[in-house]
Amino acid sequence: MAYEAAFAEADPELYARSKAALAAVPGSLLTGIDGTIPVLDPATGEEIATIPNHTVETALEAVTLADAAGRAWAKTTPRKRSDVLHAVYAKLIENRDDLALIMSREMGKTITESYAEVQYAADYVRWYAEEALRAGGSYRESPQGGSTMVTTRGPVGLAVLITPWNFPMAMATRKIAPALAAGCGCVVKPATLTPLTTYLTVKLFEEAGVPAGLVQVITTNNASAFSEAVITDDRVRKVSFTGSTPVGSTLMRLAAKNIVKSSMELGGNAPLLVFDDADLDRAIEGAMLAKMRNGGQTCVSANRMFIQEGIADDFIAGFTEKMAGLVQGNPLNREVELGPVVDGRAVERLQHLVADATAKGADLRTGGTKLDRAGHFFEATVLDNVPVAADITTTEIFGPIASITRVKTQEEAIAKANDTCFGLAAFVFTENVDRAFNVAEALETGMVGINNGLLSNVAAPFGGVKQSGIGREGSSEGLEEYQEIRYFTMQRRETV
Repeated sequence: MAYEAAFAEADPELYARSKAALAAVPGSLLTGIDGTIPVLDPATGEEIATIPNHTVETALEAVTLADAAGRAWAKTTPRKRSDVLHAVYAKLIENRDDLALIMSREMGKTITESYAEVQYAADYVRWYAEEALRAGGSYRESPQGGSTMVTTRGPVGLAVLITPWNFPMAMATRKIAPALAAGCGCVVKPATLTPLTTYLTVKLFEEAGVPAGLVQVITTNNASAFSEAVITDDRVRKVSFTGSTPVGSTLMRLAAKNIVKSSMELGGNAPLLVFDDADLDRAIEGAMLAKMRNGGQTCVSANRMFIQEGIADDFIAGFTEKMAGLVQGNPLNREVELGPVVDGRAVERLQHLVADATAKGADLRTGGTKLDRAGHFFEATVLDNVPVAADITTTEIFGPIASITRVKTQEEAIAKANDTCFGLAAFVFTENVDRAFNVAEALETGMVGINNGLLSNVAAPFGGVKQSGIGREGSSEGLEEYQEIRYFTMQRRETV
């Protein structure tokens, strides 16, 4: 535990706070387990906690509890659900220190980004506290006359929510909050790499007034058995998943058995286009944000950068300088800008991508290797002149590597950007308004950032096209994913 000792000596107050935060994470109330699963600190590789490895039978018990609680919750008023979610928002903000510290220790993101995620995650709760009062519906006359048509929206029913490791709080609240706002109970399965934040978040939901049993957390190292049993259970009416496209495809096949309503936020291969007329400083800052948020470990990270030749040399020089200057180290240090990647497998994958690209002709401008220290640290890396044959052009990087290709024309940039089965996000940098919207409309993605490297916003519908998924999260559309539309018609008779 050399790192633990060094951390305790370097900053005893922060170390004590992080240990207290870890101790505050609740154990599961569900007792059917098959051993435990270790949770490791990616900055050290050392174990910081263990979690239950729940059995399939326990997962089905969670379905039973959440379904019963959800049926009662569905009968509450929108005002009641709104008030409870507002109380949850306040409780999350009150406990932001513990949540941020736990997030940094189990996931490795910098403490600055962890605090930002706590606010972002809590904002989803506040947003859906407000949306709970604005469920859609309509009242209109039949075109033929003589009858009235009424549509309402009601809860879809029990929801299964499967969340990823890279945003362990925000991806949980982005699913739980609209489910509760709509009147649904839910079973949440967080990633086993980062489950502690979810456990504490759900505990705080209950402390704020969410009925016991309404939100169940299941952790297991047998995800396929969990999915097979739970998603095909007759009581489950909704599944929401954030993760890889192959897993999403499998879950959709399971959901098809009972025609379960599905939302899938899947893989990305986001292009970032910088044109000759872009503001250079603005483009560099935007590209840094689009590429390096969360250490490059996001589904909307700029995966392929296409830079027009007239601006390419200046852009790459400035961007490389920024990447090389990032401060890397202990993610709990507020001066650190880049923490570790999530585990050793991620390091191996990143090393392969760099080796493959350079072997096929790419130019390494900076970085390119694992840091010689404990933990899973990989250097901020820039690859220039990346050939189309390189694996990195078709692989979701999920790490601090920028892959750059130079292009001659707008048409070439668009064609290369769309040459993928994915369509989650894209970024465009230009000072020409006509070009901005023409290119944005030509890109085959669900979201486009124009002169903006940050897409995520609780008020915006988040999701993709093609093999990047179906459905949307956030905004009013996110609430609709947990609702069913019902239609009533009443015939009228003439009265005197």
